[in-house]
Amino acid sequence: MAFQGSEGLEEQIEEPEDTPRVSPAEEMPVDGPPAVEEPLLLPWDRFSSWLHCICVVGFDLELGQAVEVIYPHHSKLTEKEKTSICYLSFPDSNSGCLGDTQFCFRFRQAAGRKSSLGCFLDHFDRDAPVCLKRDQGYYYGYVYFRQVRDKSLKRGYFQKSLVLISKLPYVTFFHSLLKLIAPEYFEKQEPCLEAACNDIDRWPTPCPGKILTLPIMGVVMKLRIPTCYDKPGTSQLVQSAPSDSLVSIILPTVHEVDLFRCFHPVFFHIQMLWELVLLGEALVVMAPSPAESSDTVLALVSCISPLCYCSDFRPYFTIHDSEFKEYTTRTQAPPSVILGVTNPFFAKTLQHWPHIIRIGDMKQAGEMAKQMKVKKLKNLKTLDSKPGVYTAYKPFLNKDEDIIKQLQKGVQQKRPSAAQNAILRRYFLELTQSFIIPLERYVASLMPLQKSISPWKSPPQLRPFIQEEFMKTLEKAGPQLTSRLKGDWIGLYRQFLRSPNFDGWFRNRRKEMTQKLEALHLEALCEEDLQLRIQKHTEVETVDLVLKLKEKLTQAEKDQLPVKPGTLPKLQAHIESIILSLPEDLQGILHKPPSP
Repeated sequence: MAFQGSEGLEEQIEEPEDTPRVSPAEEMPVDGPPAVEEPLLLPWDRFSSWLHCICVVGFDLELGQAVEVIYPHHSKLTEKEKTSICYLSFPDSNSGCLGDTQFCFRFRQAAGRKSSLGCFLDHFDRDAPVCLKRDQGYYYGYVYFRQVRDKSLKRGYFQKSLVLISKLPYVTFFHSLLKLIAPEYFEKQEPCLEAACNDIDRWPTPCPGKILTLPIMGVVMKLRIPTCYDKPGTSQLVQSAPSDSLVSIILPTVHEVDLFRCFHPVFFHIQMLWELVLLGEALVVMAPSPAESSDTVLALVSCISPLCYCSDFRPYFTIHDSEFKEYTTRTQAPPSVILGVTNPFFAKTLQHWPHIIRIGDMKQAGEMAKQMKVKKLKNLKTLDSKPGVYTAYKPFLNKDEDIIKQLQKGVQQKRPSAAQNAILRRYFLELTQSFIIPLERYVASLMPLQKSISPWKSPPQLRPFIQEEFMKTLEKAGPQLTSRLKGDWIGLYRQFLRSPNFDGWFRNRRKEMTQKLEALHLEALCEEDLQLRIQKHTEVETVDLVLKLKEKLTQAEKDQLPVKPGTLPKLQAHIESIILSLPEDLQGILHKPPSP
């Protein structure tokens, strides 16, 4: 994912080469991503592109929490996955969540499971921003939990959760969807669930960049899923049209949480929290309820956007989780993970963790949080300890007092929460971009020169990333060009280069750039006069060329290489014309489809 917004730096930095380099990322056409042809979809395929299944989790006095219903009935979950869903779908008893509560969780997918829709769904993932791609090894659970007094039940309470299980991190969208489905379900039970699933199975697939109109339970939702070609920090608002007389809900975002509301209890420390997330440090959020726990963890993960957080994170984590022992052991350093917890037991179990965020009840954003100093870890005795950030971490960058003053002023002037959220989101975006642009610039310089690409040689390799070489570029082309913040930027970069977030980011960029080289190599081949070339070849060499070209064509289609429009059909035509120049017996063999 190449960052936009670095154009203004062009004049300030000398380029070492006059020869044009291969651009690591092509600009998208104005009308967005290329159209994706939908294959012929079978019943439940459309549903499966949005959700894995819907579960109803109830409480049984003898069995405890149990999955009562899975819909559609053919959906498969392993026993371990069902157990995870059971425990994660209910708040801890100490949370005291009366009424309706919404939150989300994330759990590991059972090993060895494969989706029959894999290739089809990958097609849509190609155009999604890196932080909105399907989560390969995990499922998200979006919960609507209801607890009300009911004297007719032995326990005295009705307790039930409706849970949407999905690979998609569209938290805002799925919570909005649950607000429509869950109250109806609690009133009308399973027939209502069946009707909702049938509605979802008639939806268009979740294609990034398209305005989607989704009818559900007599209501119509309208939204747009972002693409990786959108400029970071901008959201293309879904406008209402004259034909929208039936549209009841227009969602401005499918995935963003309210950063200001989530960080409000600790917002004097937002810059330090940004550093901790950027560096993949072990963080635990201790909150009074799963809703506050999951919102805060999701806010932390998104504060380094558009950089993707590459470590594990659990918006709501319980002592029954299958990773509980792995994550709470004292025999090794805490892993790179962000946990959201509500059980008081964790205050003791996770005391050895280096960074703990304790939040109280999230106040209305209209109230002002008091200035809080960073507290020492030894002061955290119980979950009832005062709200604050407990850590011995010393930030690399000097504190930015301006953003604190700006947000404080907004509270005093009763600025709308949405405006406060936009200010904070813009601040995090500019901070992340200032940090990542020098890395983007250096990685772009690892691309070979355009002239080094020859159609008759293998595509050239990227130069290796050399840490010290990158560090030298910071003197002239560092974050000081776009950020006024002072501090130990070099130290921050050194630490970041050892983090899972750098590893994930660089893998992704290297894959993109390697595919770009492959695409340019294919385009160079298409420009060659292959007929003239094969006149100098023997029959055996010509057959070998055809086989190699066919293999490249198949691989290009499979990897969806970013080639210019018309390149692949042109290559196919070249292959056909070469085959026709061969004897008939060879033509018959070469026209046969490859055996699977």
